Parts: sequence; C-alpha cells; structure tokens
Amino acid sequence: MKIFYNETSMDNIPKVGVAAIIIKDGKVLLSKRKGSHGKGTWGFPGGHLEFNETLEHCAKRETKEETSINLKNIRFAALTNDIFRSTGKHYVTIFMLADYASGKIQTKEPEKCERWEWFFWNKLPKPLFLPIQNLLKTKFDPFASP
Repeated sequence: MKIFYNETSMDNIPKVGVAAIIIKDGKVLLSKRKGSHGKGTWGFPGGHLEFNETLEHCAKRETKEETSINLKNIRFAALTNDIFRSTGKHYVTIFMLADYASGKIQTKEPEKCERWEWFFWNKLPKPLFLPIQNLLKTKFDPFASP
C-alpha cells in the first residue's frame, strides 16, 4: 500500500487554533485584530495549540498572554473548519468556553490587537473573524443550556 504525502510544503497542512469564548456578566470578550491574519476583524482570544498542550491550558495561556485575565470553568464548546482562501491558510479552530475569573484586561500584544471589548452574543460587532462567522453558521450559542 502506497501512502502519498503532499510534497509541496508543510504550509499545506491545516493548523490547530484554540479560541476562548469568555463569559462575564452575560457578555463575551472580543478584540479588534491588527495582524495580517484577520486584520480589521473581531475575534476571541486564542492562538496555536502547542505540542503536548491540553486544550484547556492553551485557552488559559493564550488568554493570559493577550489580555492578562484569568479563566475558570474551561470546557469544550465547538469546532470549525476554516479555510482562508485569500491568504491560503487552513485552520481547524477549537472553541473553548470559559468564565472570567479575575484580572484587569490589558492589551498585551498591541501589534496584534487594537483593543478588547465585551459584547452581548446577539449584538456582536462586524466584521467578524472567519472562524466566528463559521461558528455562527452552526447556530452555536454559548448561553444555551446543554
């Protein structure tokens, strides 16, 4: 049996992103993105899953690195298959739901993020980062009872 691998580049392998949907006072936290990936769109805190890292730890780590806040009650929420045709990127995004625990929000990566704001789920800002657009197509609601 022959196994064929894509010989063009490791860039053609989908990457795993983890996004934290953080809830506080009936709202979710979003940032206005500045970097080249999703520039000008609104997204949740998050980033790449590291080798041997749990999903919970990734959500906690990325949120702390980007905002300085702490999370509690971190759990799996949903996932999306996100193909960024204009940039040739492909991600599987794993959404983790979490509750705000403590800390004051700071913009820790100003080169990647303009600002952080809390929004009601039914009043999300536009434009949204592609993974969130795809999440909304699934009718996901972080406030719905399981």
